[in-house]
Amino acid sequence: MNRRDKENYYLDIAQTVAARGTCLRRNFGAIIVKNDQIISTGYSGAPRGRKNCCDIGYCLREKMNIPRGERYELCRSVHAEANAIIHASRNDMIGSVLYLVGVDKKTGELVGDACSCSMCKRLIINAGIARVIIRNTPDKYTEIDVQDWIENDESLSGAFGY
Repeated sequence: MNRRDKENYYLDIAQTVAARGTCLRRNFGAIIVKNDQIISTGYSGAPRGRKNCCDIGYCLREKMNIPRGERYELCRSVHAEANAIIHASRNDMIGSVLYLVGVDKKTGELVGDACSCSMCKRLIINAGIARVIIRNTPDKYTEIDVQDWIENDESLSGAFGY
């Protein structure tokens, strides 16, 4: 019997979570897994009680022609990784794996070169998450050791975005 490998199984679930996203540009889904148990999920969307971009009909960053990876303080959404982290206990996240999938809202295509933004990287580091696995294609993914983000601190070089 052919079974889906475990990484793509969890990435499939994260992609389903992304379908709940409310962003008009890119929707992301994240799940946090530890010891083969899903401990949290998150998708991109406005904070509770605020209107989502899909409800107001526009994206401010898009209106202002802000490139991908820049000026996230203007974004209405809480990122998928942040939402997943908010909904989990730090004790549960220590040593866990975060699975992340991005989907372009206009084309429906996977965001093949996705990565966590600098703000989400900081949250992931502080949450104690050990690895991040990001979908590139329906079957291929990139695996990141979070320790690499600690040792190679892009914030010291002024690097933007992804």
